[in-house]
Amino acid sequence: MSQPEKSELRKERNRQTLLKAKIVPSSCPQEGAPSPEGAFSVKPLHLGPLTLETPMLLSPMAGVTNWPFRVLCQRFGGGGMYVAEMITSRALIAGNEKAFQLLSFSPEERIHSLQLYGVNPKAVYLAAKIVLDRVKVDHIGLNFGCPVPKITRRGGGSALPWKYDLFAKVVGAAKKACEGSQIALTAKIRIGIDEDHKTYLEAGKIAEQEGADGVILHARTCAQYYGGHSQWGTIGELKRSLSIPVIGNGDIFSGQDAVDMMRETGCDAVAVGRGSQGRPWLFSDISAAFRGEKQVTVPLLGEVVSCIEEHFSMMVKFMDGNEERAARAMRSHFGWYLRGYPIGGEARSAIMQSSSREELFSLLDGLDPDLGPNEETVTSTRGRSGFQKKVHLPYGWLDSHNLTEKEEEELFGLDVLDASY
Repeated sequence: MSQPEKSELRKERNRQTLLKAKIVPSSCPQEGAPSPEGAFSVKPLHLGPLTLETPMLLSPMAGVTNWPFRVLCQRFGGGGMYVAEMITSRALIAGNEKAFQLLSFSPEERIHSLQLYGVNPKAVYLAAKIVLDRVKVDHIGLNFGCPVPKITRRGGGSALPWKYDLFAKVVGAAKKACEGSQIALTAKIRIGIDEDHKTYLEAGKIAEQEGADGVILHARTCAQYYGGHSQWGTIGELKRSLSIPVIGNGDIFSGQDAVDMMRETGCDAVAVGRGSQGRPWLFSDISAAFRGEKQVTVPLLGEVVSCIEEHFSMMVKFMDGNEERAARAMRSHFGWYLRGYPIGGEARSAIMQSSSREELFSLLDGLDPDLGPNEETVTSTRGRSGFQKKVHLPYGWLDSHNLTEKEEEELFGLDVLDASY
C-alpha cells in the first residue's frame, strides 16, 4: 500500500473515531424542552435583537479567534456565539490592512460577532460605522477588559471603566452608531483595577443606562491579569444589580465548570477563553452539560491530528494561500493541541518549526494515532497565568473618576498609536 493510501486510510479512521467520540456539532437545546431529571436547566440568551439558543460564547483572543478557529469551535459547539479577535478603532479609521482582514468571516459562521477597542468616543463611533458599512455583523462587543500594560497605560482596556464619564461616552457612542440596525451591543469589563479600586457594579449600571444589551464580566481584577482564581461571586452580584443579561467569564475549563458558574451566579451565559485553546471540542462538552449529559472529551492523538490538519487548511485560506504565514500563525495552536501527548521533544519541535502543508502533514503522519494523553494535563488550565501584577496607568489616573481636560488631551493624542498592529 502506498504512503498516500495509508494516509487516507488513517484520516478516514480518525474521522470515524471522531464521530464515535461525539466530537461533532451538538444539537442546541430548545426553549421550553424538558431537561433530564436532575439536569440544570438553561435558557436561550437574548441580547437585544440577537438570540443564542445555547448560552455560551467564545471570548475574543488576539491571534487566536480568527475565523478558522471560530469555525472549528462552532462545528463542535453548535448554537453559541464565537467572537472575532479585538480590532482597534484607530486601525479601522486609518484603513489598516490587517484590521480589515480581521473583519473577514467564513460563510459557515451563523453569527458574525467582533470586538472593538478604543478610548476616544468619536473614534469608536466612526469605527463602528465603518464596520456596519463593510460587513454584515450581528454583534459588537466593546473591550474594557484587556489588562495588557501597553493598553492600560494609555487608559484603555480594563483601566478605562475607572473614568465613569469616559466609559459612558464610549458605550454611548457605539450605541449611537448602531441605531437603526439589528445589532447587539455588549461591554466586557473586569472587577476593577485591583481589590482597592473596584468598578464592576458602577460600570455595569452605566453600560445598561447607555443602552448596552448585555455585560460580560471577567471575574478578575486588572492586577490579577490571568492568574489566581476568578471571583465568581462578583458575577452574581452584578447579575442581581442589572436588568440586562450578564455573561460570566473566568475559569471555564469543562462542561461542568460552565454549569457550576451558571448555577452559582445566576448568570445568563458563559464566555470561554483560554479553556478552548487547543480544545475546540470543549464547546461540545459545554453543550452536552447544558443538556444534562456528562461528557468529557479526551481525544486520541489521531483525532487531534485530524483537527490540526483541518485547522491548518482553513488558516491557509485565511492567509490568502500563504502556507508559511499560516504555519507561523498556528505555532501556539500546535503547542496547545499537542499538550499532554507523549510524542517526544524532537517531534514536537519539528512540528512547531514546520513551514508548509507538506512538511507539517508529513510530520503529523508519523505520529501514532492511537496514543492517548495525560488526561489531567489535557483538561487542566490553559494559556497564560500569573499572579498580582503592577497595573500600568496614566499618571494620576486614580485621582478621580472623571477625566480632566489635560488627561483627555493626552489620552486621545496617544490613541493615534492604535492605528498599527
